[in-house]
Amino acid sequence: MENLRLLLARHGFSFKKQFGQNFISDTNLLKSIVALAGIDHNSTVVEIGCGAGTLTRELAASAKRVIAYEIDQKLQPVLAETLAGVENAEVVFRDFLKIDLRALEEALPPYAVVANLPYYITSPLVMKFIEESKKAEKLVIMVQDDVAKRFCAKAGTPEYGAITAAIARRADAEIVKYVPRQMFTPVPHVDSAIVKLTFIDGRIPVKSAKAYRDTVRAAFLSRRKTLENNLMNAFSLPREAAASLLRGAGIPDKARGETLFPEQLAALSDEIFDMRH
Repeated sequence: MENLRLLLARHGFSFKKQFGQNFISDTNLLKSIVALAGIDHNSTVVEIGCGAGTLTRELAASAKRVIAYEIDQKLQPVLAETLAGVENAEVVFRDFLKIDLRALEEALPPYAVVANLPYYITSPLVMKFIEESKKAEKLVIMVQDDVAKRFCAKAGTPEYGAITAAIARRADAEIVKYVPRQMFTPVPHVDSAIVKLTFIDGRIPVKSAKAYRDTVRAAFLSRRKTLENNLMNAFSLPREAAASLLRGAGIPDKARGETLFPEQLAALSDEIFDMRH
């Protein structure tokens, strides 16, 4: 393919900071992403933020079908050229965060999400799939390396937070590759990593997904406070009621939220669900 910068310049394209645009053109890296995602001729792939279409084209070479979403309409002539002759890829010019995911999934078989994500939508996009998706089998996504570490963190570490626990309820998370900033055009200010989130039915069973979300939010409400105090504040509970919830879940009374494994948060969420009902 023609040099990416030259191709973009020929179409008069300029990078937009508000869209977090950092494109990849290195063929070996693109092939590596497809391989790490385990894409084959049976795969349906949803790509988000397809940019200049370099990853889209590589995905289409291995997948059965690729549906690529792009927010920047100015990339239309670029994509028309880079994806010329690629019959099994379609580009949808829409903001994926505004997509009705359940309606989209009604028309799809089980699928994989593979994307070089714009940094600014990483967390809301992952949470969209965690909270709404019924058919996504895995997310293989390029993100900032510090965000990747948060997604995969262990309880009690500084990186462990609400999004770690939210992901853990539904998916295994692992960093499968680190990618230096020099691999992107333009070069961002930080290095990146590829994270693989593999969805597992009933990975951490809970009585209510909403109760789990509320519990996680409460647990990380204030990292300096004990979980008992955070429960009191989040659910407007007297101290004894909060202490009773912790005892019911087998959690020490002076524990802090960031020290609890997702399984412990799940047990606490079930206690909270029972209390409410």
